[in-house]
Amino acid sequence: MAKILGASLKNIPWQDPVTDAPVWRYSGNPVIGRNPVENVSRIFNSAVVPFNGKFVGVFRGETNTGVPYLYYGESQDGINFKFDKERIKFYEDGKEYRFEYAYDPRVIKVEDEYFIVWCDGKDGYPSIGLGKTKDFIRYELVSHPFLPFNRNGVLFPKKIDGKYVLLSRPSDSGHTKFGDIFASKSFDMKYWGEHTLVMRNGYEWWQTLKIGAGCAPIETDEGWLLIYHGANMTCSGYVYSMGAALLDKNDVTKVKRRCTNFILTPEKDYETCGFVPNVIFPCAALCDADTGRIAIYYGGADTVVGLAFTEVNRILDYINKYGR
Repeated sequence: MAKILGASLKNIPWQDPVTDAPVWRYSGNPVIGRNPVENVSRIFNSAVVPFNGKFVGVFRGETNTGVPYLYYGESQDGINFKFDKERIKFYEDGKEYRFEYAYDPRVIKVEDEYFIVWCDGKDGYPSIGLGKTKDFIRYELVSHPFLPFNRNGVLFPKKIDGKYVLLSRPSDSGHTKFGDIFASKSFDMKYWGEHTLVMRNGYEWWQTLKIGAGCAPIETDEGWLLIYHGANMTCSGYVYSMGAALLDKNDVTKVKRRCTNFILTPEKDYETCGFVPNVIFPCAALCDADTGRIAIYYGGADTVVGLAFTEVNRILDYINKYGR
């Protein structure tokens, strides 16, 4: 039996399965609907973490101008969220950092700090932005690790061999067949190197266009569980599904096993209908090491936030059964 190597989270949001599927949806989805706060029409593709007995997050908020920024939200149960009306401000050398736009954040706790990674509009190009906070009140800009174009930055929740490790997807300016997951390493979060290919797109239909890291990798005694997204082009547009792979515990650039099947694909109305139809986009996972429970937050149709559940043994068994 596999085990999650991490902390207990007794108040993890949860709903027992009514299916044999590897991942099942919360029956009350979406947990965040349209027009959630003043001047924000949609929140989706957002990150949630436990903090001081409750759940807090950095959320992608599409303003009524159409420009996305980052917003703070919190919840007692991980399901019902309240949001600040003002967007999050980051500071660089004591001065407020000026956003062009910001979207698809992830929040990862490493030691005693929470790092926020997002797609930032630096100089008009989509680039990875990296910031940090200890209290979700004051936010500091750390760096822009890579040249544009780059998206889907996801940190590992611990240093490996004394280095931070960041997954990303180098890309170009459009939705082309240019989307593989790379790992990069750094001692100080400012200078990054040892860029290494981890996983390519392709192979199966649902991930032939591009792939990107989703939630922060989950450490288990069998390796690092990576939940990611895969995209495909169809005659009616893109389809984004959720996938899973297991990375080597000691060398995270090596894939031990990768599931050939998607673990969740757009089927519900809030996933197939919206601003961008047919999108499931995972960005965060809560874990309880005691029970092996995992709660996954994902964007639905670039319009709402959905919640899904799995258990570590259930999903690893599925990867082993349908993996390569």
